[in-house]
Amino acid sequence: MADNWKTINGNRVNLGSKNGGKVAAVAVGLVIAGVGGAGGLGTLGGSAGSGAGAGAEALSGNTGGVADALPGRSLKTRRAEGRESAKRGNTTEAWGRLRFKELRRAPRKALRQADCVAAASDKVRDFLITAPCTSLDGILLAVGDGNGNAAVISVVRVGFATRKRARDFERVEAVQGSGDIRPLDVATTLGITGVTMTGHHYHARPDGTGMVIAEADAADGRVDKETLDALADVAAHLPLR
Repeated sequence: MADNWKTINGNRVNLGSKNGGKVAAVAVGLVIAGVGGAGGLGTLGGSAGSGAGAGAEALSGNTGGVADALPGRSLKTRRAEGRESAKRGNTTEAWGRLRFKELRRAPRKALRQADCVAAASDKVRDFLITAPCTSLDGILLAVGDGNGNAAVISVVRVGFATRKRARDFERVEAVQGSGDIRPLDVATTLGITGVTMTGHHYHARPDGTGMVIAEADAADGRVDKETLDALADVAAHLPLR
């Protein structure tokens, strides 16, 4: 498959091959008014991260291990079970299915319609000017396995007036080089330094007249790519509250 090149914060980045038509993970970001950054604007995500220098305080609860809710089960089964728990609104159970627990969560941010355009660039911005979003909100959180391994997860919902507009938004955003929605800084929001979002592990799903997009990346220790993919999948079905 062809490489997936995206413009992220003004830089051309190769995100690898497209995966099953999923939208590029750069769309998981949003600008939050009044939180850090220039002119009072912060960003959720970024371009690359290693987990080095993660904030000790933010991850201080990542000890003692996590009880295995599904002993002997494959990651595929854990992922499916976690997804169903998330749909029921049971966040603790959802993470437990994957042998993780929530360590820290930033408060949900709901923005004005105009913030969608302010956050976007290139063709994504052009689309939002002609087909304005009706809502933009999301959460940013950190999870850990209790053994020193942790991940940062962002979940964003972009709402539109109709289902068709939501589908059209996905098609525009999925095109390589079509622009992005600037993402929120993990250090400012969660107090975890040295971590940004790579865009390699994400999951998108339609939600009525909106699109929900989740992204996960390692924050500390070692979290393999299959587990990060599963975390993003489960997170995409969490209630945004």
